[in-house]
Order: sequence, then C-alpha cells, then structure tokens
Amino acid sequence: MSRIMCFDYGTKRVGIAVSDPMQMIAGALCTLHPDKVLDFIIDYKRSETISCFVVGLPKNLDNSINEVERYIKGFIKKLNQNFPNIPVERIDERFTSVMAQKSMVMGGIKKSQRQEKGNTDQISATILLQDYLRKKI
Repeated sequence: MSRIMCFDYGTKRVGIAVSDPMQMIAGALCTLHPDKVLDFIIDYKRSETISCFVVGLPKNLDNSINEVERYIKGFIKKLNQNFPNIPVERIDERFTSVMAQKSMVMGGIKKSQRQEKGNTDQISATILLQDYLRKKI
C-alpha cells in the first residue's frame, strides 16, 4: 500500500506526519520551513508512494476560517500543480496545538523540548493525520 502525508501548515513552519503503508498509524516526520516542503516531498517520493495529502483547515472557535488559510490555499495549489495525481483532503485542525502540548507533558518530554515550536508542529500534524485515519475507517 501507500502512505498518506499530512501537513500542519504555518507561515513559519510546517509540521509533517506520515502514515504507515497500511494507513493505520500516523507518525511524526519532521518540521520544515514552508519554502522547503515541496523539495522534501519530491525527495520523499523517490522512496515511498503517497496516495493522499491531508492539510489542516484552520478554523476559529466560531467556525470561521483563520487568516492563515490564504497561505494554505497557495500551498495546496502548489501541491496540485506538482503532484496532480495525488488528492488533497482537508481536516479541521482546531485544538491540535493544545493537544500536542498536552501529549508532550503526558509523555514526559522536558519543558525545553516542549517549548521548541517544531516539536509541537510535528505532533500536531500527527494528531491531524491520526484523526483523519480514524474517520476514514
């Protein structure tokens, strides 16, 4: 089977997670600057097959769309241009950063590591992807 790749997209960092080949378990992959993500995907695809991209949908508490969505739309456009045969799915990303922080505390990760924003972004992407996989079943 192939993998599903998920992005927690931000203007400074993009957290990336990927599923196992059976598409049952999500795992953190890395955090990159937005300018480096496409090159990373191209390189990743040399050794792995990706069947779907999942991108977080940044909703506010009142269900309105957050302003970062305009950057995400640009990112999705680049995904579609560079990988036209790979569909892009969206998933609500509300509270994933909070859940990521709580999971790091519960996992016993040191405060200095929890304060590193890249770790939060990776875990947020992993939470998004695991939620997507759970709903897909």
